[in-house]
Amino acid sequence: MLMCEQQNIIIPDQETLQIDQAVATLRKAIYNCTESIARPEPGLYTFSQPLMAADPLRWLARQNLFPRVFWMNRERNFTIAGIGCADRIELDEPGPNRESFERLVSTLAAKDPSTRSARYLGGFRFNNQEKQDGTWEGFPSFCFVLPLVQLTLEENVFQLTCHLRIENGEDIADKRAQLLDTLDHLDTAENSEDDQLPEMMQITCIPDRELWTDCCRQALELFESGAMEKIMLARRTFLEFSTGFSPMLYLLHYPYPKNSTYRFYFEPEKNRAFISFTPERLYRRNGPVILTEALAGTCMKESIKGSDDLASEMLLNSEKDIREHGFVKDTIYRELQPVSSSVEMEEKLRVLQLNRLAHLYTRCTATLKPEYCSDSTVLSLLHPTPAVGGVPREEALQHIMHLEPFCRGWYAAPVGWISRDSAEFCVGIRSALVNSGNTNLYSGAGLVKGSDPDLEWEEVEQKIGDIMAITSHTA
Repeated sequence: MLMCEQQNIIIPDQETLQIDQAVATLRKAIYNCTESIARPEPGLYTFSQPLMAADPLRWLARQNLFPRVFWMNRERNFTIAGIGCADRIELDEPGPNRESFERLVSTLAAKDPSTRSARYLGGFRFNNQEKQDGTWEGFPSFCFVLPLVQLTLEENVFQLTCHLRIENGEDIADKRAQLLDTLDHLDTAENSEDDQLPEMMQITCIPDRELWTDCCRQALELFESGAMEKIMLARRTFLEFSTGFSPMLYLLHYPYPKNSTYRFYFEPEKNRAFISFTPERLYRRNGPVILTEALAGTCMKESIKGSDDLASEMLLNSEKDIREHGFVKDTIYRELQPVSSSVEMEEKLRVLQLNRLAHLYTRCTATLKPEYCSDSTVLSLLHPTPAVGGVPREEALQHIMHLEPFCRGWYAAPVGWISRDSAEFCVGIRSALVNSGNTNLYSGAGLVKGSDPDLEWEEVEQKIGDIMAITSHTA
C-alpha cells in the first residue's frame, strides 16, 4: 500500500484489477486505514485503485446513488464518472456572475492541502442576475461536487477512486460506514441492456417561429442603431414523452461518439439532469497557462449537401461568418492582454468539423501574471464569450433577458471541473434539461448585421439535430 502523506492519497495495490476485485481491495484499505487513525486530522482521504479497462459511462448508468456526474473532454482522453457527494461547494442567491466565480474559488482555496488535486465537477448559471423560474429547480447559482466514488479514464489509465472527507468534529466511523455502504451497493456487472426513450408526444418551440423572427428583427434594429454589434439568441424546444425515463439514456444513445464535443452530465437527483454535447471550450488551465479558443461561425452541411471540404471552403470564404468569428477572437485577445504576461492568438482560421455542422475556430494560449492566476479571473474575463452573449457584453446580457421568453439557467454557462492547480470548462451549449418525462432542448444562433432570421432558425434546428436523433430512435 502506497500513501502520499501530504495529500492523504492511498493506493492499496499497484496491480490493475477487475472492478469487483478493486472494490474489495478499496473496502479493505478504507477500513484498515481509518481503524488505525484514532483521531484523524480534518481533511480529504483519497483511496485510488488502478483498474483494468472499463466503460465509465456504462458503469455510471448502472449506479443508483445521486448526484451522478459525468465529464468527457473533447479529445476523449479524460473521463470522470462519479456518484454520491464527498464534498459540495454551492451558492443559491442572485448577484453578478463575478461574485459566483470568486465565491467558488475562495471556498476551494480555503480548504486544507489534502484537497489540492481533487477535482470538483459542476456548473454555473449563465446570468445569475436573471430572474429564475421553476424549470431550473435544483440548479442553483453554482454547484460543484466531489464524488464519493468515481471511475476515471485519463491517458489510457483507469482508476476507481473513493473520497472520504472529514470535517472538524465529525465521527470518522459514520463517514466510513457511509462510504463502505456505497461500495457494497455498487453494481459491478460488465454488461447491461440499454432502454430506449419512450414515445415522444409533442414538441413546442419557445419562442415559436413568428416570435423568433420578431426577436431577430429587434436585434437587427439594434445593429442598425449602433447599440450592438453581435448577439446570440437562443430557443427552448420543449419535448413531452409518454412516460418518464432516465436522462442517462441521452448519453448512452448519443449517435456520434467520435464527434469533437465535450460530454457534460449533472444529475443532482434521480431523473433530473442537465446534459451538454458542446464543441466549445471556454478554457483549460494548468498552473498559470491557459488554453482557450474563439469558436463562432457555422456552416450547416445538410443545407449545402456537401462534404467537410466544401463546408470548410464556404466558411473560410464567408464574410458574415468571418466577421462573426472576428468579434469573438478580438474580444478574447483584448480581455486577456491586461492579465497575461504573454498571449499567443493564432492568425490562421481553423475549421472544426462535426457531424451536421462545421465551425470556424482559432486557438489561443496565454500565461497569466502571478497576481491574476486564478480561475475566478479567467471566468470573469471570458464568460460570456461573444459566441453565447454578444458585443458589447453587458448590453448583450440585458438584451438577452428582454428578448428571450425563457430563463437560460445553466444553458451556455461554464460547466466542467476545477481543482486548486488546474481546471477545464466548456460552454454548456447544445444542451438538454431533463425532468423525468419532459425535456427542454436549448440551442442558439449568433446574429450580426445582415443575419437572416429564417437561416438562423434553421441553424438552431441543426444544432439540436443530434439530440433529436436520439428521441426519434434513429441513433
